[in-house]
Amino acid sequence: MANLKEIRNRISSVSSTMQITSAMKMVSAAKLKKAQDAITAMRPYSDKLTQMLVDLSNSVDFENIYLKPRKVNNKLVVCITSNRGLCGAFNSNVIKRCSEIATSSSEKVSFFCIGKKGSDILSKNFNVTETNNDIFDELSFENISLIGDLLMNKFLSKEFDKIEIVYNKFKNAATQIVTSEQFLPIENNNSEDDQKDSSDYIFEPSQIEIISELIPKSLKTQLYKSVRDSYASEHGARMTAMHKATDNATELRDQLKLTYNKARQAAITNEILEIVGGAEALNG
Repeated sequence: MANLKEIRNRISSVSSTMQITSAMKMVSAAKLKKAQDAITAMRPYSDKLTQMLVDLSNSVDFENIYLKPRKVNNKLVVCITSNRGLCGAFNSNVIKRCSEIATSSSEKVSFFCIGKKGSDILSKNFNVTETNNDIFDELSFENISLIGDLLMNKFLSKEFDKIEIVYNKFKNAATQIVTSEQFLPIENNNSEDDQKDSSDYIFEPSQIEIISELIPKSLKTQLYKSVRDSYASEHGARMTAMHKATDNATELRDQLKLTYNKARQAAITNEILEIVGGAEALNG
């Protein structure tokens, strides 16, 4: 059994760790509320904008490079992770999905990493063309738009034939869903009935002008939603992980205190026995 000084040092160390994890949990909980409100308010707008774009594209005989699929030789995967750890399996799940895409694809796969954790791991085994670790310092639509323009230019120049986004979709504080979405070319997920219904509208200005304006905005909004989802998921995952860490530290501290009390009681008992034994020896 460890001596009393070692146990006291362990109790002090565990208590300090518990204070840190508890503080991190509180910080993430505060940030999560704001991030959750932002993504909840944004999702209906993003989904409706994408639906309008697809409806318009189906109702007009108009070919746009963003809508037209082509033979895929080079694929770009946008991997969205965080800059910091201590958030459970948040980063490892996204990195695992990206690795599966790269190993299972017949075409050449490259990565565009948003977040330091994904860049650090994927760059060891795969081709990471670009990284952006500063976006979370000031998460705004304007900054995301710059990345969206860059991705669209890479698709226009035919540097990449297909672009996907892999990120954690926020469900609640305890649950994040690893999601893969096609970014370019734009997918048409509507049924034939939806396509027929979209032809009953009158458009002003023309459908072609509306589509040309909507496509860049829709793509940037989709990317912004993905980053926002990942940001909310990060704080939810970190809050949950720090909550569990605090509970584990509390349990460990209680066990150490019990061990310390038992060791101290045993030491006191031994001292009493020695004193009694010495007194008996003197009396004898």
